[in-house]
Amino acid sequence: MEFKGDDMLTSVATARNLALEAPGRRISPASGDARFAPAGIIGLMGITLHFERGSEIVAEEDPAEYIYQVLDGTVRICKLLCDGRRQIGAFVMPGGYFGMEARGTHCFAAEAITDVTVQMISRSAAYAAAGRDPEIARALWEVTAQNLDACQRHALLLGRKTALEKIGSFLSEMAERQGSDEEIELPMSRQDIADYLGLTIETVSRTMTQLEGAGTISLETSRHVLLRRPAELARLRHC
Repeated sequence: MEFKGDDMLTSVATARNLALEAPGRRISPASGDARFAPAGIIGLMGITLHFERGSEIVAEEDPAEYIYQVLDGTVRICKLLCDGRRQIGAFVMPGGYFGMEARGTHCFAAEAITDVTVQMISRSAAYAAAGRDPEIARALWEVTAQNLDACQRHALLLGRKTALEKIGSFLSEMAERQGSDEEIELPMSRQDIADYLGLTIETVSRTMTQLEGAGTISLETSRHVLLRRPAELARLRHC
């Protein structure tokens, strides 16, 4: 089942009430982000949904009834604090999953940075299938473990690294996720990067300029970055 065009904006509530166990529905393995694409949750049925740029896919405190796999585009996982500040916890790219909650509701919102296509999978159906099929259980475990690993690395990034190390680490990670050591295209804004790294937008811009002045990167545009010395970025990431 697939929703397109204007129907996409009004289809989510309807889709969440549909049975996802109909025979013949399968997930096509996604590609593009090796860290978040273990093997696909093979054999599970789902609904393909399309979201326009800026749309909310999941709201905070929504019932956590579904697991989402990003097939195309980029999703930000974020939380708005009581004083209006925003923390971005992750950027999910093609092949990545979100919605693997430990509780019954979503702690963070999920928003489409670009036009996004996701596969929405019933969490209860996934768990039931995992009980019958060890391969599906292993795939679910890998998704959960990789998301935990990403959270741990993000905590280190926020807590112990300098602004230069944070930006270098971020650019190196984006290069790895896009499979390129020559250039990267950043789908997110400078403000998104700042809210992900716990910096101000001014610090992000200043540090990008610092890296460009040192010859480590070249800024073709604010989002298109040439990697002149990727090994230096990798060193900042792993220092």
